[in-house]
Amino acid sequence: MKNPKIKKELLDLCNTLQINRLEVLRKAMDDAQQSANEYGPPKDRYDSYRMQLLSKHEMLGHQLQKTEAEFLAIKKIDLSKKYIFVDFGSVVITNNQKFFISIGIGKIELGKDVYFAISPNVPIYNYLKGLKKGQEFVFNGVKNKIIDLF
Repeated sequence: MKNPKIKKELLDLCNTLQINRLEVLRKAMDDAQQSANEYGPPKDRYDSYRMQLLSKHEMLGHQLQKTEAEFLAIKKIDLSKKYIFVDFGSVVITNNQKFFISIGIGKIELGKDVYFAISPNVPIYNYLKGLKKGQEFVFNGVKNKIIDLF
C-alpha cells in the first residue's frame, strides 16, 4: 500500500470513529435530558437523584466538546504535506510500532497492519517530535528507530 493511501485510510477511519463517537454522545445527552425532564421538578431542595441526572448531562457535555474539538483538529491534517520531521499529521513507522500523530484514538487496524493514533499530548510524542527518518530514540527502556515517515 502506498504512503498517501495509508494516511488517507487512517484519516478516514479516525473521522468515522469520531463521527460515531459524536452520535453516541449526543444520544446519551438527549437520554440524560429526557430522564431529567421525565423525573419532573426537584422533589426537595437536596434532590440527589435529579442532581445526579444533571451532573451526568454536564459530564457528557464536556466529553462532547472535547470530541468536537478533536474532530476539528483532524480536519486540519493536510494529506499532501510531506513530512521531514515528526509532527502533527505525520505517520511514523518504527522498528517496533506504527503511529499516526493525530488524536488519541488508540489502536487502529488497517488490513494486517496495526497503527496507533496518538495525540501530541501523550508522552511518546515528546520523544518522537522533531525526529527524522533514520533517527533513534529510547522510550520506556526500549530502543526504537524511525524506519519511515510520511
